[in-house]
Amino acid sequence: MIQSMTGYGKAMVELPDKKVNVEIKSLNSKAMDLSTRIAPAYREKEMEIRNELAKALERGKVDFTLWVEKKDTEQSATPISQELVSAYYKRIREIASATGIPEPTDWFSTLLRLPDVMTKNETQELDEEEWAKVHAAVEEALTRLVEFRKQEGAALEKKFREKIANITRLLAEVEPYEKERVGKIKDRIVESIEKTVSVDYDKNRLEQELIYYIEKLDINEEKQRLSNHLQYFITTLENGNGQGKKLGFIAQEMGREINTLGSKSNHAEMQKIVVQMKDELEQIKEQVLNVM
Repeated sequence: MIQSMTGYGKAMVELPDKKVNVEIKSLNSKAMDLSTRIAPAYREKEMEIRNELAKALERGKVDFTLWVEKKDTEQSATPISQELVSAYYKRIREIASATGIPEPTDWFSTLLRLPDVMTKNETQELDEEEWAKVHAAVEEALTRLVEFRKQEGAALEKKFREKIANITRLLAEVEPYEKERVGKIKDRIVESIEKTVSVDYDKNRLEQELIYYIEKLDINEEKQRLSNHLQYFITTLENGNGQGKKLGFIAQEMGREINTLGSKSNHAEMQKIVVQMKDELEQIKEQVLNVM
């Protein structure tokens, strides 16, 4: 089954002092285009996360976000380093005394804004047990995104089969007009010659030239190649995921054959059918861009 490159997955894990949220979004792209935003406490695991995402998703513009929500508890609401506060307070008083600069009127507010006072809990070493729980959330979000991609892929496959069936039907509708046009082309040329040429002409030579001309307008090869491309598209569709680029190449080849049919048709009804084929093919080309 093919997969779409469009997907979304989200997961959350509750820890004693916080909630960790993981969100992954993906859109279509020619290659893997991965961007990450990771909370500082887990940034050391960025390469591990990137490798997992690249391996599982293969292609797409992927946005990964991991953020932390602190719980409103006494323990988590006061991440203040008492040692740093005391050291800063002592040093500021010494500087104020030596320079004559007035001491702050709001000591507490001033001290809380100084570097690292409020970041003691953020800089502690990451606990492996905690990371195991967070990593499980990353895997859950990734699994949900892949499932989303598979669902989108199933919808795309249904659409592709419908469009390929329509082109196949239209190709069969060309045949009656193809036989009819040969006689019409011959009659039109003969009639034109008889009206414009007042002398006798070699009818055998004319017949040979007509055969040569009509052979140049023969579309049997184009029909056969287009039919083969249609079958190959379905076969490729059934060969699993990672087929997006290949399907795109097949659609291009289908377009070449349909364009040649149009240029050789020389018949109003056939040209209408070719236009309908092009319309169906354009819808395939648009959606193939979303296939992984």
